[in-house]
Amino acid sequence: MTETKDNKTSLQETNRKYGDPWIWGIYITLVIISIIENYSASSRNVATMGVYMPIIKHCTFLIAGALCVYGIARVDYNKQWFLNTSIAFLAMFTVITLIWVMFFGEEVNGAQRAIKLPGFSIQPAEIAKLSIVTLLAYILAKSQTGNDISKKGMICAGIAVAVYGGLMVKNGLTNFLLLISVCVSMLVIGGASFKKIVYLFGSLLICGGLFFAISHIGKGNDKVLDDAERQMRIEQNLPENPADSLGVKEEQSFGRSSTWVARVERWWHSDSLVYWGITSKNQQEMFSRMAQAHGGLVGVGPGQSRECARLPLAFSDYVFSIIVEEIGFVGGTVVLLLYLSLLGRAMMIVRRSNRVLPSLLIIGMASLITFQALFHMAINVGLFPVSGQPLPLISNGGTSILVMSCAFGMMLSVSRTITNNKNANNNNTKEKEVELPEGLDAENPTQIIPRNVWR
Repeated sequence: MTETKDNKTSLQETNRKYGDPWIWGIYITLVIISIIENYSASSRNVATMGVYMPIIKHCTFLIAGALCVYGIARVDYNKQWFLNTSIAFLAMFTVITLIWVMFFGEEVNGAQRAIKLPGFSIQPAEIAKLSIVTLLAYILAKSQTGNDISKKGMICAGIAVAVYGGLMVKNGLTNFLLLISVCVSMLVIGGASFKKIVYLFGSLLICGGLFFAISHIGKGNDKVLDDAERQMRIEQNLPENPADSLGVKEEQSFGRSSTWVARVERWWHSDSLVYWGITSKNQQEMFSRMAQAHGGLVGVGPGQSRECARLPLAFSDYVFSIIVEEIGFVGGTVVLLLYLSLLGRAMMIVRRSNRVLPSLLIIGMASLITFQALFHMAINVGLFPVSGQPLPLISNGGTSILVMSCAFGMMLSVSRTITNNKNANNNNTKEKEVELPEGLDAENPTQIIPRNVWR
């Protein structure tokens, strides 16, 4: 009995000093898996960078990320400078870089996604994921009215999502879907009724549909004109496509939206149980299926992957397929449970919080990490159309690793501060509870008596 009490006291002390130990455990486990599996999946990089350079580069980012985790975890989330300065600065920086990358960005995997800097590049879409969580947490906490969110707050949240979604439209459809998923999670924790959530995202979907329709207006007419022109050239014995005869590649008129439509149509009409001839368009799907099938129940062992040398982007967008190949269905399930347990742990911390701001911050960060992992896995196993989405902390990519590390750091900061405040409320301690700034100190709606969420 005494030993159990001592262990509980030890965990509370660790939580008070460094943050929630369960979150630390999940983070460290993911980093270990990342080092092992990313090294296995970097066969294509070895040919150009050498045997050790890919893993050295990856570990460098992991070390930088670990420093971010520790540094942010030591900062109280409710510091005035963080709330009023950091959130605003991060939002402005994100919007500026997203606008910049739309016009001057470097192309990565068929889309303008990166800003090239001396020695490295950054992907603003990854930073935007962190920014939208902090911004929405601030907006929703500021807009609390009892156990609900005001109409003004819902409108401001909708505008924020629309702006970020519009600026990220060229960075992939899954980024926009991820943004929506995280926002819904935060609205639910913030106390918004389902009716308001439906109205908000119904409006966003209507606006998105109108944008898509306008961008494709005249597409049918263009096809008719192209067919007529092609027939005329055949009758006059002219080259069918003058651009092809000059060796010029025609530019797609409709940008990324046409790519999304083509991928969704190909995914919808495909059958994961049927072997299709491997082409340049479907090689990612086919080789990822082969990798997972080769892994079986327990896998072929770390470092024994057969498909990593053939699977494009095995070290980033398809690293989960290599994980399944090397440690099997069992290992893949363990990785899935790690991310799900992070979300579950965040919910437990939310239940301990008296205020809505820390609840929104921790559930937003946990939802960001977990949903991104689920999207990555769904793409790998064929449940979602092909789209680039890294596996948090495991996939290669410096910006993604640093952003996800910051998200873990914020979760640890919130959990540590909540524990300290709980201790401050204890009569046996001389500590004082740290108060949130006025206007951001609304109570946590999840601790209020259940109400009619469809009101």
